[in-house]
Amino acid sequence: MSHLITMCCFHVPYSALTMFISSEQAERDSATAYRMTIEVLGAVLGTAIQGQIVGMANAPCIPGQCLTVYANIKFTVCLTCRFVVSLQKTAYMIASGVICLVYILCAIVLFFGVREQKEFCRVGSEPISFFQGIKLVMGHGPYVKLVIGFLFTSLAFMLLEGNFALFCTYTLGFRNDFQNILLVIMFSATLAIPFWQWFLTRFGKKTAAYCGTLTAVPSMIVVVVFKSNLIMTYFVSFFAGMGVASAYLMSWSMLPDVVDDFKLENPKSTGHEAIFYSFYVFFSKFSSGISLGISTLSLHFAGYITRGCSQPEAVNITLRVLVSFAPIALMIIGLVVLYFYPIDEKRRQRNRERLREQWEMEDSETDSAELAAII
Repeated sequence: MSHLITMCCFHVPYSALTMFISSEQAERDSATAYRMTIEVLGAVLGTAIQGQIVGMANAPCIPGQCLTVYANIKFTVCLTCRFVVSLQKTAYMIASGVICLVYILCAIVLFFGVREQKEFCRVGSEPISFFQGIKLVMGHGPYVKLVIGFLFTSLAFMLLEGNFALFCTYTLGFRNDFQNILLVIMFSATLAIPFWQWFLTRFGKKTAAYCGTLTAVPSMIVVVVFKSNLIMTYFVSFFAGMGVASAYLMSWSMLPDVVDDFKLENPKSTGHEAIFYSFYVFFSKFSSGISLGISTLSLHFAGYITRGCSQPEAVNITLRVLVSFAPIALMIIGLVVLYFYPIDEKRRQRNRERLREQWEMEDSETDSAELAAII
């Protein structure tokens, strides 16, 4: 619990900082693209570091003949000695320590390397309480539609990512290659983010969100329908990474537009950026928790055997559903919700011009007040 609280204390202000480094939409979009590129690259490095450290102390699987039935209850006979279990625990602790050091390094770079522009954080003329701010934010239609839409699409990709390793290990039979397959997905996502950044500037963010999400659908279908082949799996994983990149980028790239739209509808109520971003992070973590719960319960009822060398056929069928059909259904629901998301490219450009006029008017009023005070 303390680990999650610490991550949220870092992630919420870190994400909301995008609104305070520039007032220009194009600059914020560019900063978001750079941020997500480095974030996905960091996920690649984290996966590689933890995978290599933990992989050296991997406990062997338990063959099927080690399952003994007593009174219709299955007991798994553990053949792994205490030394191997202790070695595996040490490997996880070392990997966690390395990742914690990376967190500290990133926090230091963020603190000393980023300067917040205070003029964009003005206090509203009508201060309101925190709960009134939440009521205003959650009553803003575009924000609600965006959160619900990306809640379903994020849940879809969480299901895919959370069960893909088991799917590669047991259903496809690539026990020794699943870490490399996951690295291919994340590396492809890193390379694809600049492409989606160009795509959204050329065709708009809603169009990019639709195209990016649908990019992963053929990969999910192919990897489940066709016979397992390692080369084809790598190929499909590369294209699946493009969909993951879109999910990473679009969700955060569209949020500043909602904040701008809220500012125009509530010009006398400012300083709610942290509420927008904190609930966005909350729903992102919420989708991760739902994904974990769905996966755990589904595999439990299917008869999943922990660390087994093979699994019952029901588990293989469940894994096919969790990495293909269920995510596709959730993506469709999310895209239907995003269809009603009202901030298209024309409205975004109009909001930008209106905000610029508003800031120029405020600056002129401030200069006039300062000049009158001097006189």
